[in-house]
Amino acid sequence: MNNKAIRQILVFSLLLALQILVFNHIHLFGFLNPNIYLLALLLLPLELPKSAQYAIAFVAGFIVDIFQMSILGVNTSASMIVILLRPYVMNLLNVNKKKSEMDVPKPGKKDFKWLVLYTLILTFAHQFFITMLEVFSFQRFGLVLLSIVSNTLCTSLIILCSEYIFIPTKKNS
Repeated sequence: MNNKAIRQILVFSLLLALQILVFNHIHLFGFLNPNIYLLALLLLPLELPKSAQYAIAFVAGFIVDIFQMSILGVNTSASMIVILLRPYVMNLLNVNKKKSEMDVPKPGKKDFKWLVLYTLILTFAHQFFITMLEVFSFQRFGLVLLSIVSNTLCTSLIILCSEYIFIPTKKNS
């Protein structure tokens, strides 16, 4: 294993630990619960085989589900949806770029606007799926929509701040 793989495993483990020990216990206003572990899925290298990406998403979601003591499978399935949608979002945001130019989505490799859109779209999909599986009803659509949007914005803000604080932003020429 090279240093890059070891570093990714450590970041993945740290984000899962933060989610389990800190962010699972944050319930602002009764419904705001950020999902920082999503950052590990968003930063997965694109050259990683799809089966490995799905396995990592499954493990991450399952571990969060076990420690969240809620409905098992909600975070697991939402994480799998993120991996499923990720290439489509990348293609949508990289309309005029070649496949070889689609690099790892992180600061220094992509501009701020691109990162914000990428993070917002996939975080919205993740939060929409989680909320709809937990609520499983459209009876209180206003509250459900408020929960989805506020969780998306909160999680995206934390993810973007984390990316810009902890990930080096050297541009490769």
